[in-house]
Amino acid sequence: MLRSLYSGVSGMKNFQVKLDVIGNNIANVNTVGFKKSRVVFQDVLSQNMAGATAPEDGERGGINPRQVGLGSQIGAIDVIHTPGSPMTTGVPNDLMIEGDGFFLVSPPGNEEMQYLTRAGNFTRDALGYLVTSSGYYVQGTGGPIQIDMEDYMQYEIAANGDVIGYNEEGEPEVIDTLVLGFVQNPGGLRKVGGSLYEITANAHSEELEPTTIEDAEGRNVRIIAGMLEMSNVDLTEEFTEMIIAQRGFQSNSRIITTSDEILQEVVNLKR
Repeated sequence: MLRSLYSGVSGMKNFQVKLDVIGNNIANVNTVGFKKSRVVFQDVLSQNMAGATAPEDGERGGINPRQVGLGSQIGAIDVIHTPGSPMTTGVPNDLMIEGDGFFLVSPPGNEEMQYLTRAGNFTRDALGYLVTSSGYYVQGTGGPIQIDMEDYMQYEIAANGDVIGYNEEGEPEVIDTLVLGFVQNPGGLRKVGGSLYEITANAHSEELEPTTIEDAEGRNVRIIAGMLEMSNVDLTEEFTEMIIAQRGFQSNSRIITTSDEILQEVVNLKR
């Protein structure tokens, strides 16, 4: 009976975590560049009641082991890096990565600290720097990308990441080129808030090298200006998972109440 109580408690805790993850996914259904997460359960150690025995030809057959499971635990909370749906904005500073890779951004005053993001809703600050909504500098081959409109009449960002400015005569000039970050295991990145990711030892084994699209050999990737990559959260899927998690939570709570009723009956045997 105690085993069933502990199994029910572990199940309730795990389904509560699952509901927390689902709630966060739904809350970020309209967050630019957000990647949903999922919870994977696995069983814990099983208690052996009896071991397995080998068969003996002509005398007896083999016997399988007898085990009682001791509940469940969280096996993994994975971030799913599937592409999000594109949204057309028409804003030239809004950028979307079609394919692999992440934008590289750095906080002001600390360009060596690099964060990765798929949220391309960038703006120009008063000094002409291309920045995120949190004020982080977007990185190019020459460092933070700065577009000085005193020198150019207009500018655009090409599919290969080139930031092109046009002077008064309409002649184009490459101001800088966007660089991207490619990691071996995107699922190993750590979320730090603000739609940013931090590199971990399991995301990339070596030091991350900023790479231009032209140098990204073998990768089908391009930059699309005037569009944003939205969240990859599917509300239909999330609501279905919510129902499953709710039913799982209720079922595990019933295990606890049933075990408690049986224990109460055992106590009442003395009366």
